[in-house]
Order: sequence, then C-alpha cells, then structure tokens
Amino acid sequence: ESGTLKRRLGRGLNALLGSAGDAANSADDRPVLRIAAPPGSDEIALELIERNPFQPRREFEQSSIDELTDSIRKHGVLQPLLVRQKPNGEAGYQLIAGERRWRAAQQAGLESIPCRVIDCEDRSVSEAALEENLKRQDLNVIEKAQAFKDYLDRFGGTIEELARQLSMNRATVSNMMRLLELPE
Repeated sequence: ESGTLKRRLGRGLNALLGSAGDAANSADDRPVLRIAAPPGSDEIALELIERNPFQPRREFEQSSIDELTDSIRKHGVLQPLLVRQKPNGEAGYQLIAGERRWRAAQQAGLESIPCRVIDCEDRSVSEAALEENLKRQDLNVIEKAQAFKDYLDRFGGTIEELARQLSMNRATVSNMMRLLELPE
C-alpha cells in the first residue's frame, strides 16, 4: 500500500483522488463544489423557487450567466439568494434577489441552493428588486423606466415619493419615465 501511495505522490491531485477530476470531463460533466449554506440561510430545492414577478430586468446576457455558471462549478454558490414564501399560502418560494445566481445554478445542474428566507409583502419585494437592480450599471435606462412605471402602477404614489424611496433625484426618475412615451 505504501508503494502505491508513493507512486501516486508527485502526480497531482487527480492521482490521489482518482479519475473524478479528470481533465477529460466536459464542462457540463464537471462536479459542482458543494459548500455548506452560510449561517442564517437554508438549502432550498431550485424547483421550489420561482422568478420574481417584480424583476425589472427583462434580459439577461447569456455569456454573463455562462461565466457565473462556471464560477459556481468551481467555487460553489458564495452568496445566498434572498427569497420569501410564495404569497397566498402556495407551496414554494419566490425569488427576491439573485436571479443571475438562480439561473446559473440551474444551468450548473444544482438541485438546491443556499437561500435566506425573509417575510415581506409585494411592495417590499418590488422595492428590493428596484434597489438591487438600479445599482447595477448594466440595467438599461428603458428597463429602469419600465420598472418605475410598473412600481407606480402596482402600488400607487408619486414620482417624487418613488425617487425619495430610491434615494434618487426626482427629475432623473421623471426624465427616465418620459422615455417610455417616445415612439419605438
């Protein structure tokens, strides 16, 4: 046995662990690193999580999802998703924040993902989605404007109140929303 171990030493980690880490594995067959869910989060089956209906982002760049998928395969999911129980007593969860991670985890073939479950109403979910996505530079101005309009249509209020809630200038919010009135 010690002769076998000595022969394996110096040949890399694959020699010690066997063929599970073979470079011959395709990207889709590679094992996903599993790390324990961080404290304060739970592992939840991906099939129990549905997309956030208040998500302002309409399009996701596939190359970005592919890169995140590769990162998840190599390093695991490093930050839990933020979810809530589905409203009206339905079984399952609704995504609040982390849709790119959710999509990439599905693409990576994960069955479950770390999530932090919070209790909140539709208005709070919509505000959280706006906050998270407005801080990202790759959300285009039309998506932002549509998100503002959707929020005001659902929950009422004024542009000034929305701007204050988002810590934005009222004129900026108003000007973005005017873009929706332009002909296509």
